[in-house]
Amino acid sequence: MHEPDLFDATGDGEAAEPPPRRASRERRRNRKVLVAALVLLLVPVLVVGGYLGWLNHIITDNVKQATLLPDAGTRPTGKDGDVVAQPEANGTNYLLIGNDARPGDTGSRSDVMVLVHVPEDRRDVTLIHFPRDLWVPIPGRGEAKLNAAYAYGGAPLLVKTMQNLLGIEIDHVAMVGFEGFKAMTDAVGGVDVNVEEASEGDGKVFPKGMMHMDGETALVFVRQRYQLSEGDISRGKRQQAFIKALMLKALSRETLTNPLQLKDFLDAATSNLTVDQNLDASTMRSEAFAMRHIRGGDVRFITAPFSGFGTSADGQSIDVVDDARMTQLGEAIRTDELETYE
Repeated sequence: MHEPDLFDATGDGEAAEPPPRRASRERRRNRKVLVAALVLLLVPVLVVGGYLGWLNHIITDNVKQATLLPDAGTRPTGKDGDVVAQPEANGTNYLLIGNDARPGDTGSRSDVMVLVHVPEDRRDVTLIHFPRDLWVPIPGRGEAKLNAAYAYGGAPLLVKTMQNLLGIEIDHVAMVGFEGFKAMTDAVGGVDVNVEEASEGDGKVFPKGMMHMDGETALVFVRQRYQLSEGDISRGKRQQAFIKALMLKALSRETLTNPLQLKDFLDAATSNLTVDQNLDASTMRSEAFAMRHIRGGDVRFITAPFSGFGTSADGQSIDVVDDARMTQLGEAIRTDELETYE
């Protein structure tokens, strides 16, 4: 009968390896497992890294920068002309300017003015639509429609006008043409928009309720004005509904997990985007990453306060600013407490 070897740990008659040799082989096997695991982890990381590098290349190449902010050192002033002090940590304010210039147009018009406030903790986003017919003081120009500030002095004068109106600082500006909204909508396969007021025109019919829109339909939807009960005010509400739908679709799992769709969306968005001289690709990436958890319930839309409609001394139809409420809105933005503004 075979006697078990001293190192036959199994008792099956076969000699086991001496402990040092067995430990060495186990270490080699463990190293191979570790290397395999690292390779499996690194491959997707490298692929994603390369893909993100590609997206970064698209953003860097497409986004145009221009002098959209006023001169450094420009501070908001109140009606008395005194500078309005700003808290150190009060979130970030972006002014989104939409231009509805159609092919062949030569005029410089700003048809969408939305102030986007992102609080310091990035927990939500508030978008404030400013009707273009608001009758406001424009630095160096007297009183006129808010839209006129852009016509008189481009984005820098519009920024000055809105800063003084609210007593806040606007940190960044982004300009996009309506055709860009069309391209972005098609890139994500269309969006579902809530139509609050039914209308028709330009070959499109918009029944009340939720409606799926492609880019061409969405463009008609946000352009309509005279077909709506409150003209520019109603159009502003439509633009808010569309921007929210597009934002949520862009941030959806469906888009973010589809590399080609995400690439097409970013390409469409950045090809029609001009940002201020201080807003670089790194800042945009950081902000987008910080807001990655934003969902529908975290996005709030409001309209800048006005007390009614009127006529200016020179006969223009205007929206009359509600001064008391505008002061409250400015304070809520300045102190990063927009949730208290009703």
